Parts: sequence; C-alpha cells; structure tokens
Amino acid sequence: MRLRSWLALLAAMALVAGACGDDSVSAPEGFQIGIVAPSATNDLAFTQSIVDAANVLAGDPEILISDGLFNIDDAGSAIRGYAADGVDLVIAHGSQYGGPLQEIAQDFPDTAFAWGTTNDTFGLSNVYAYEAASDEGGYVMGVMAAALTETNNIGIVGPIETGDAKLYVDGFEAGALSGGANVSKVYTGSFSDVALAKQAAEAFASQDVDVMSGTAQMVVGAVGVADTEGILWFGTQSNQAELGDIVVASQVYKWEVVLEDILSNIQDGVLGGQSYEINFENDGIVLEYNDAYDLPGDVESLAEETIDGIKDGSISTG
Repeated sequence: MRLRSWLALLAAMALVAGACGDDSVSAPEGFQIGIVAPSATNDLAFTQSIVDAANVLAGDPEILISDGLFNIDDAGSAIRGYAADGVDLVIAHGSQYGGPLQEIAQDFPDTAFAWGTTNDTFGLSNVYAYEAASDEGGYVMGVMAAALTETNNIGIVGPIETGDAKLYVDGFEAGALSGGANVSKVYTGSFSDVALAKQAAEAFASQDVDVMSGTAQMVVGAVGVADTEGILWFGTQSNQAELGDIVVASQVYKWEVVLEDILSNIQDGVLGGQSYEINFENDGIVLEYNDAYDLPGDVESLAEETIDGIKDGSISTG
C-alpha cells in the first residue's frame, strides 16, 4: 500500500475520532457482532470488506461470522439465530437479505441490526442501513483504464444489475467513456458464479479487450483470464492486488467508518433508524494502487485529480 493510502486511512480514523469526541470508539467488554454474508470471508470482494472492517474496530469486539449464505432462507435463519442468542449488533451484509431482516428486526426490538448495501431502514428504530458510492471509485478507475488501454477496448463483468454493483459498473463505464474508450459490459446474472465470470472475460479477450474490471465475489474467474491473457484489471470492494501484477488498482470499502458510528450510537442507546453512505469525501472509499504494477506517473496524477474533482463537485460520475 502506498503512502497516500495510509494517509487516507489515517484521515478516516481521525474523522471518526473527531465526530465522537474521543481518540477512538471502543466496543464495551463482551460486545458481540454477528455477520451474515453471502460469500467467503476471504473473497477479496464484498464479504471480506465488512469482515476486515469489523476486525479493526477498537475494543476487540467478538466477531461471529456466518458466511457463504447466498441462500436467503439460510441467511434468515442465521440472522434470527444471532438475535435470539443476544448478539449486540447483527449485520446482514447483502441487499438480498432485506425480506427476512425486516421481519426478524420487528421480532427483536431490543437488538440492533444493520444491512447493506441500501439506504432503507424500513422505518424501524433498530435497523441501520449502509451503502457505498461505488460509482466514485469506478469512475476514477474508468478514467485510468481509458488512459492505459492500447487497443481502446475495455470490458466490464458485472453480476446482477442492482445496488453497488450497478453503481460501480455505471461509474466505471462513464469514466472510461469520458476518456474516449470503447466499453463493452455484461451482467452474468449471478454474484457468485465464477464460471460465468470466466466465460464473460474469455469473450472479452477474444474481442481485443486489453483492460477489464468487474465486481462481486465471482470476479476471481475473470481475473484468472486477465492474468493468463495479460489484460489489465481494476478491482473493487476489497484490495485485489494479490491476484496478480495485472491488477492496477482497487477501490476499497472502509466500512469501519460506518461501524464506528453505529457502535457509538448503540452505546448511547440508539439501536437504528439511520442510513449511511461511504464515499471519497468521508474516506469510507479509498483508491489503493498495486505496487507490483508500474503505474505511469501521468496516469497516477490523472487519478488523483479526478478524485479531487469528485470531492469538490467539479466532476460528476453520472
């Protein structure tokens, strides 16, 4: 991780600390957080982003994880089980979990719940909602992709056209188009089907695409193709640099910016009723460059200028 990424993380921590009036917000002794998520904790994508955030919270709360629960009924059982066991904060990390969560939260009014990515609290006083302005990092990396492509052909592998996935794909496409690139995109219809992501990437490779991106846990299939074919890759949700030196940069979600505030609220007796967004401005989203990729200085400068433009409103991602 380069120096500016560390500075961004430090800035996020300072922002939260300033808002709370202390050096940090610590979980009280014995505090438990239960996470229900659709994929593996080490997926280098959506699930890992929330697990990483929970693991850096001050006070070392006990983190309980039920992962790999893409099936909604199984996820609902896990959410209800955590609430019944008296877990202090139950996180349903998946927009597909809204149905069971709304019902379960009403059955446990003294338990705090959080879910994302969405801004919908169902009007319940014990439900927090969180979402990511993923179009922001997507736009910046699309601009970078347009500056790096030699064939002028860029491909995007999306999962399902909803939530932060659609925001990211739309943002990346807009950024690449602003640089004059040709952009092709496909939605596989699945967040988790690695084989479909691989097939989509193979199709792009046959079309002279030399830069790709994608989102959700299924992208490891696409990254594998990118690595084999020497196609540049841009990642999102978690840092994907370890997947190879073809990874240029990653948009990384820092959900701890949200969790710190939720933790503080719970200690003040506020169990929900608020929604959050992470973005460049509040340092809940950061761009992390892959040190193994030799990024040209002018492209790096272009990325930083674009981030500044999004922050001050002079650049629109739409």
